Amino acid sequence: MLSKDIVNKVLGRALSTGGDFAEIFEEDTLNNRISMADGKTDSIVSGRIYGVGIRIFKGFKSVYAYTNDNSLTSLLLTAEKAAIALGEVKGDIDVNITERVNTNIHPYLYVPSSVNTKKKIEIIKRAYGAAKSYSNDIVQVMVNMLDKDQKVLIANSNGLYTEDRRINSRIFIQSIASNGVENQTGSEAPGMLKGFEFFNEMDVEGYGKNASKIATTMLKARPCEAGVMPVAIENGFGGVIFHEACGHSLEATSVAKGNSVFCGKLGKQIASSKVTAIDDGTMKNLWGSLNIDDEGNKTRRNVLIENGILKSYMIDTLNGRRMGMEPTGNSRRESYKFAPTSRMTNTYIDNGDDDNDEIIKSIDNGLYAKKMGGGSVNPITGEFNFAVLEGYSIKNGEIQEPLRGASLIGKGSEVLMNIDMVGKNLDHGQGMCGSESGSVPTNVGQPLLRVSKITVGGR
Repeated sequence: MLSKDIVNKVLGRALSTGGDFAEIFEEDTLNNRISMADGKTDSIVSGRIYGVGIRIFKGFKSVYAYTNDNSLTSLLLTAEKAAIALGEVKGDIDVNITERVNTNIHPYLYVPSSVNTKKKIEIIKRAYGAAKSYSNDIVQVMVNMLDKDQKVLIANSNGLYTEDRRINSRIFIQSIASNGVENQTGSEAPGMLKGFEFFNEMDVEGYGKNASKIATTMLKARPCEAGVMPVAIENGFGGVIFHEACGHSLEATSVAKGNSVFCGKLGKQIASSKVTAIDDGTMKNLWGSLNIDDEGNKTRRNVLIENGILKSYMIDTLNGRRMGMEPTGNSRRESYKFAPTSRMTNTYIDNGDDDNDEIIKSIDNGLYAKKMGGGSVNPITGEFNFAVLEGYSIKNGEIQEPLRGASLIGKGSEVLMNIDMVGKNLDHGQGMCGSESGSVPTNVGQPLLRVSKITVGGR
């Protein structure tokens, strides 16, 4: 990675036109992907990403430039071009950085890129076999194994010089069931901030079987009927609704620009008193965790909502300037090609005090959303539409027949107020979140909870 001497010179050049803050982000990343379809290894792809991003602030103004040429000449030229966008050249500034060593709170054992490809394929075959043999209705199974090894150096004109390493591992299993007329899909995609040991520790056959179970169950399901009704949303990836419909509205990226329904509401009730929501990048080895964010700030546990009261936003340095608030360890980016901004890490609704069985028993006529899928959200209004990948009817307090084609339609701020029961089985699900600074790994989570009323889309 870049030496301290080079970093000092480049930061000094970045401040040569009167900027008051300059930052360097260097990245060296290895990506690996193995895909299997129809029982055969479909592709094996490896790639390396290397580059250096340079960011400069002058008040609330920001300029970002990047290069994949790490020679001193190239870096000084990149810094100078960015600096000129903020004013006339006055001369390089003296910058003195001090190295900070971070404690790795997310340990890993085996670097995936060093593991024999044959060993990886053996695990993929186990997932494939379990999924394909689950039922004669399964006509296709696709399995992808992914790993990422990212090394970063972050330095800035405040004197910071620090490094970090992030290893992410994930497997994606998709099963397609067919009756000859129509198809239904089921999937599982567990992942962690962990080395190859993750694949050895997991029940890969169990995930394969469950992907096929969802597909075959939904193949035999009847269409869901539309209407406004109570809905019980299961734990784990059910937290995607909070993430998308509410979480993005609590990021400074939206709040600082006035593009959030939660602007100016710190200390006010924005959710049911049953709701406590947290973003925590320190949770050991979770998919969205980090030792430090992409500005070099240590991650932390941020209580966003406590018993319905808005306590905090998720804040990066630039938007923190605009808001007059300190960063919260939430600044993230996809790669050196993106300037960082405030993003979620592991965001979840915490356990409540309601009995899970009582949540189901409390619903006379409603929907049990066991597994949520993707959807669309307007981040300014919080209006959303999410697919239910696996759903069941609830009649007289009991889960009954499977339903397909259901979707949940609503507004984030209203859903928060309509959560009237929160269970005790908190779990997490993994996803990739896209925003201004690209796509980053994020965890979503919640226990089983009840929304007293929400619009269910269907037939």
